[in-house]
Amino acid sequence: MEKQVKLLVLQNNQILVTEIEEVGSEMGEPDCKLTEPFLVNEDKTLSPWLVEHTSQNVYMLHSDKILTICDPKPTLLEKYQDLTK
Repeated sequence: MEKQVKLLVLQNNQILVTEIEEVGSEMGEPDCKLTEPFLVNEDKTLSPWLVEHTSQNVYMLHSDKILTICDPKPTLLEKYQDLTK
């Protein structure tokens, strides 16, 4: 699966816009690679996910932590692309 920018709704109700790639993994290991994830704030602004805790910009996540994956609206996608240039 090639990298795609998607909107993710996580089980903890956080909404992320991120590049996501499905990766092969062993049973029980994280199977989604998130690159440059940004949190979608209530006011529709974007802030780097976990920026106050780490300088990392690539994360591994279990797919079972994701409630749904969908395409972001064009305006949100454009904001994300501007921030990740």
